[in-house]
Amino acid sequence: MAYITFQPNDYFNTKLYDGTGSTNNITGVGFQPDWVWIKKRSASGQHQLFDSVRGVTKRLYSDSSDPESTSATTLTAFGTDGFTVGSNSGINANGSNIVSWNWKAGTTSGITTNGTTTITPSAYSFDQSRGFSMVKFTGNGVDGAYLAHGLGKVPELLFHKSTSLSGESWQIYSAATGNQGRGFLNLSSAFNTGTGEWASTTPDNVNMRISNDTHINSNGATYMQYYFTSIKGYSKISSWTGGGSNFPFIYTGFKPAFIISKNTQRNENWLIHDNKRNTEASGVTGNLNSTKLSPNDNGADSTNAAYGLDFLSNGFKIRTSDTALNQSGEVYLYMAIAEHP
Repeated sequence: MAYITFQPNDYFNTKLYDGTGSTNNITGVGFQPDWVWIKKRSASGQHQLFDSVRGVTKRLYSDSSDPESTSATTLTAFGTDGFTVGSNSGINANGSNIVSWNWKAGTTSGITTNGTTTITPSAYSFDQSRGFSMVKFTGNGVDGAYLAHGLGKVPELLFHKSTSLSGESWQIYSAATGNQGRGFLNLSSAFNTGTGEWASTTPDNVNMRISNDTHINSNGATYMQYYFTSIKGYSKISSWTGGGSNFPFIYTGFKPAFIISKNTQRNENWLIHDNKRNTEASGVTGNLNSTKLSPNDNGADSTNAAYGLDFLSNGFKIRTSDTALNQSGEVYLYMAIAEHP
């Protein structure tokens, strides 16, 4: 049996910090991050996403259909052990409690293409050993275009966003919902089915198929994508079926550090649980992790047993009958990343 030979927190880590209202050098991440997702926890504020492919000060919002914007007071540097932020109130308001989720990628040349590739990304950073890839590309307007993704494995989850067009929602591909399904990261809506955004074709280990819909591949528009696939002992992307009064156990093969999930069949918020924020919540005892943030919502941290699940040594167990996590017979997409393999 193969086991991973690295520590998960060398490639993904949740880092909490307090805002200062002025230049703030955040350390303790444990590596130089390539994707930093930041959210104010103690009050409302948009989720701001930064990456090394687009460069510092350029942000996307997971809870908005807005295109990329640039602000000199946001994330200004990626450091060897973290990052630096300016005075922006959304990510560094004085006295605010803030969370950052951080991923490492790092390979920025030599992306694989083949004879069917029709779009080669203009910039990218990937880590095939951890199943993570970020690519930036310009649309060619071709229905069924083949876009190189860099994973070296078949993608199981994709977050896709236009960086240049206004009013275009985040598009979600998930292996769990198939090549004719799509979700929306900035919305609570159920996943659509019978759509052609992915050319009704399952991606392979080189290319992702994309349509020429405006939000996917408009000629001359620019797009950013974040790809993931499962790596044994480090990450798991799959789904579970709700049990209602029965509480499902979801086996991952590791103790989770981070879980993002969504009920794919009804109007329910996306949920993010992690192993750092929950330990600070008052009244939380034992394994129960009931502190969540929602990528599609700008609200503050919320701790409620209705969002409860247990982080266990080899997976997680749902501890609620709430429809956001456990409606009987409904399908829930998730990605989990390990604390310990």
